[in-house]
Amino acid sequence: MASTAVERSSQPILRRFDTADSSAADSREISPADSPRSVGSSTSLSSLASDSEILASQKEQAQKQKLIDGYGNDFEIPDYTISDIHKAIPKHCFERSAATGLYYVARDITSLAVTFYLTNRYLTPENVPNTLVRGALWGLYTFVQGLFGTGLWVLSHECGHQSFSPSKVLNDTVGWICHSALLVPYFSWKISHGKHHKATGNMERDMVFVPKTRDEYASKISKFAHELHELTEETPIATALDLIGQQIVGWPMYIITNVTGHNNHELQREGRGKGKKNGFLNGVNHFNPESPLYEAKDAKLILLSDLGLGITLTVLFTLGAKFGWANMFVWYWLPYLWVNHWLVAITYLQHTDPSLPHYTGESWTYTRGAAATIDREFGFIGRQLLHGIIETHVLHHYVSQIPFYHADEASEAIQKVMGRHYRSDVKDGSLGFVKSMYRSFRWCNWVEPNEGATGENAGVLFYRNRNGLGPKPMVISSS
Repeated sequence: MASTAVERSSQPILRRFDTADSSAADSREISPADSPRSVGSSTSLSSLASDSEILASQKEQAQKQKLIDGYGNDFEIPDYTISDIHKAIPKHCFERSAATGLYYVARDITSLAVTFYLTNRYLTPENVPNTLVRGALWGLYTFVQGLFGTGLWVLSHECGHQSFSPSKVLNDTVGWICHSALLVPYFSWKISHGKHHKATGNMERDMVFVPKTRDEYASKISKFAHELHELTEETPIATALDLIGQQIVGWPMYIITNVTGHNNHELQREGRGKGKKNGFLNGVNHFNPESPLYEAKDAKLILLSDLGLGITLTVLFTLGAKFGWANMFVWYWLPYLWVNHWLVAITYLQHTDPSLPHYTGESWTYTRGAAATIDREFGFIGRQLLHGIIETHVLHHYVSQIPFYHADEASEAIQKVMGRHYRSDVKDGSLGFVKSMYRSFRWCNWVEPNEGATGENAGVLFYRNRNGLGPKPMVISSS
């Protein structure tokens, strides 16, 4: 059965709806048979005290080795294999149809064109003389176009994973055209996104929304790492401002500076990452063929991506010069910002939740990383306009070649294998999706291992925060 990772109350330790057998947790307790046995004639008060101390110590050590997620719930490392996942999925779910894919592309482009035509034809001062009403309706236009544009973005994403059709040429052609029209460097994104899928949840190699470590977060807020467990103040204004900033400039900053991606470029096997760090003017971006995000063999594809952006920008400039920059701002750029908003929100919430772990390189495996994602619900918008990318993302990380129109069936199939390791948050539907952005920003400040964890468990990291929510951060020495 699946488990649902949601906030249950305002208490410091929260519980997730979980149908897993609770006996697993009980089995970790010390049973009477495990207690030291005494011999009646030699038992003394001092020996009983000693036995009690030993038992308490054993319980304490056992408790420390339990993994606790950001809500305070018990966490267990996935114990199934990728082969189990593949065997569970009906074979027809892997079938891809070029006709079906092209139909959805045509549908989304038609939706964009019809909305543009009707709005410009009828939303005029003559038909809607009230300026405030007309402005509100134009604002609605930008929102709706942003949703249709995001749907087209998702279909291009399908092309990048070769789940759009059996033809690689068709996939890349459609993906390049549609992504370029949305100012996305198709091949550049495709390559880095593929690396994200190969290292999801890996603190050293993941390509997107890699969380801050304790030291990194402490540095960000000008505190010492050992002070974080003492911070329990809510920071609603700072949280809201950070969230707004992420939603507005998150995507451009990602492709320009690799923000939220890993910063271990020294490991680039061709040596391109020597001395390179994420940021402006450091060459770590999605436009430079010499970027450490890529290899020498990728150069032509990066340049082709840049060409696509150049063509789109030229067309936009020409239209702006002819029809006016204010018109272009409303017609294209405001919907573009909405597309960026949804893209960042979707990706962020797929990989950021208090119930999700991250792993060090030593503890990470592909199976574990793919399970470190979460499905959410966005109602009609998510399932119809955004092609289910929000609702079936866990499946997507295990088998990204399955087309979206088979994803629901395949997702149900793998949930039977994943059991308690499957994560979803479907509470309150579309409203819940929107609310979860702010909730995750409050709860997910940095990651760290559970206090006292050793061995493999020390490489499993969970979200903690400075807002006094969920388990307290571990206490570390100032020395």
